[in-house]
Parts: sequence; structure tokens; C-alpha cells
Amino acid sequence: MNWIRIAAADDLQDDEVRAVTVGSARIALYRSEGEFFATDNRCTHAEAQMSDGYLEDGCIECPLHQARFDIRTGAALCAPATEPLRTHAVRRDGNDVYIADPAA
Repeated sequence: MNWIRIAAADDLQDDEVRAVTVGSARIALYRSEGEFFATDNRCTHAEAQMSDGYLEDGCIECPLHQARFDIRTGAALCAPATEPLRTHAVRRDGNDVYIADPAA
């Protein structure tokens, strides 16, 4: 698996989300309870950036229509979304946060 460094762990606080670009992929990087997670940055219901949403208790709320998703699994938790977000493997090594190459 090819890992790509995308952030410093110290750059994100708990319950913070940030947009990152890896190649041509737009990714939302989350920090929740000290752990890091990543999903595609586009809501599966409408053209909205998940990184503009509200993150709380391991769930991200779409800023456009308030659909909620589990950041660990990508599962859609409420209407109007029915399709899950694509998730990406993330690992931390010291202060560096890596994502598995989304193009692989």
C-alpha cells in the first residue's frame, strides 16, 4: 500500500475537519477523540463539501441539507442521504498523518 503524508497531527484539534487534495482526489480529513479518519469530501446526496460541515461525536453533518455520516465507516445516518461516503485508510506516525493512496 502506498501511503501519502497529508498533514501534521498537531494541525488539527479534536472535532476539526479539513479539506486536503491528494492527486485529483478531494478528501475530508477528520480528527475525533484523538484519532484521524478520511472520507471523500463530496456529499453523496448533493454537491457540498463535507469539510464545510459540522463534526461532532464521530459524525459529520453536510452543510447543505444536514445529512449525517459516520466518519469511521462512511455510513449515511439520516435522510436525505442514502449512499455512504467513501472512506480512506489513515495512519499516524509520530506527528505525521498519512492516507492510503486513493488512486490505488
